[in-house]
Amino acid sequence: MKKPLFRRLSALVCSLLTLWTAVITADSDSLRAAVEAAANTSPAQLILRWELGDLFGTDMLTAVNVLALCQSPLLMQQRSTIVPLMAQLITQTPEDEDEPDAPSPPPSTPAVDIKSDDLAFADNGVPSQTVIPSNPKSYTVAGSAYIKNTSSRTLDAEELSGGSFSARLGTEGPQVLIVHSHATEAYTMPKGQEYDPSGTYRTRDTSCNMVRIGDEVAAVLSGYGISVLHDRTLHDAASYNDAYNSSLQSIKSYLEKYPTLTYVLDLHRDAIQDANGNQYKLITGEDPRVAQCCLVMGLGHDGWKDNLQLAVAVQQQLNALSPTLMRPIAARGYRYNQQMCSGSLLVEIGAAGNSLDEAIMGARYFAKGFAETILAVAAD
Repeated sequence: MKKPLFRRLSALVCSLLTLWTAVITADSDSLRAAVEAAANTSPAQLILRWELGDLFGTDMLTAVNVLALCQSPLLMQQRSTIVPLMAQLITQTPEDEDEPDAPSPPPSTPAVDIKSDDLAFADNGVPSQTVIPSNPKSYTVAGSAYIKNTSSRTLDAEELSGGSFSARLGTEGPQVLIVHSHATEAYTMPKGQEYDPSGTYRTRDTSCNMVRIGDEVAAVLSGYGISVLHDRTLHDAASYNDAYNSSLQSIKSYLEKYPTLTYVLDLHRDAIQDANGNQYKLITGEDPRVAQCCLVMGLGHDGWKDNLQLAVAVQQQLNALSPTLMRPIAARGYRYNQQMCSGSLLVEIGAAGNSLDEAIMGARYFAKGFAETILAVAAD
C-alpha cells in the first residue's frame, strides 16, 4: 500500500511542478527566457498571485502592483483602466524610447571670416598683374607649392611636401611675434588719401605703412585665439641698410623676454615695375581687390629646412583657400634673421603699386591661412 501511495504523491508533485513551469514560462518566446522566468519565480510568488486573482499574469500586473491597488478601493475599481497602461509600458521596445544624443565632437577653433565691408577699394590707377607659375621646370614643386630656389641649397621636394614642420604653439604666454624690418614701406594711395612720404613709396605714417598691415594680421590671428606681440618699431627709419640688424636686436629681446614665442613674422611689401619705372599692382585671380603675397625664405643658416617646411605647409593651406593668393616661394641664400627660431617667415604683402585696401585684404587672407596651419598641427 505504501508504494502505490508514494507513487501517487510523486505523480502529484510532478504534475504540480509541470503546471508551475507552464504558468511561469507561458509568456516566454525562447528557451533562454523560459529558463530565466523559472529561475526568477518562486512558489511563494505564485501563491501570492493566485490569492490576488492573477495566477497567469494575464493583466500584466505584478504581485506588488496588485497589492498596491488593493490598498485603495478607488484604484482597485479602476483596475481595468490601469491594466492597459501597464501593458503598454511593459511591452515598449527599446526602439520606442528616445535614443540618447550622440556625444558631441570636441570643440574646435571656429574659422574667422574675412570681412571687406570696412574698406572702400578706391581705384589708384595702377595697372595690375597676377603672377602664376607656368613652367614647373623652373621651380621645385613641393605638393601644391612652387619654390623659386636661387640659393646654393639642394631642395628635396618630397621631403618638403609632407606638410610637417617643427614649430609648435605653446599653451601659455605670447605665441607669435610680428616685426617689420622695412616698416616704412608703403603703397600707392588713391587720390585724396595720400600720405606724407618719407621716401619713394615710403612713409612713417603707421596708418599707411607696414605697421598697419601688421595690425591687420594681428587682428586675424587674435580672432583665432592666438596670442600676438606686435613690434611697431620703424627699424628702417634711421638707416635702410641697417634695418635687418635693428630688427634682429628686437627679435632677440622679445625671444629672451617671452620664451613662449614660437613664430616670428617679418612683414614687407614687394615692388614690381617695368623698365621705365612704372609700378604694377599684384592681385589674385579670384578677387581683384586682394593683393598677392609671397613668402621669402632665407637658406643661409643651418636651420633653414625647418623654416622652409613651415613655409611650404602655409603655402599649401593658402593655395587651398585662394589658389592665386600666393606667388611662388622665393628661397634665397640670405638669412633675413630667420636663424633666430624655427617658425620664422618673411612675408611680402602686395607690392608698391597696390592700394592699401588691397594689401589689407591680402594680409587678412594670409593671416587666416597661417593661423589655420599652425593651429592644425597644435591640435594633433
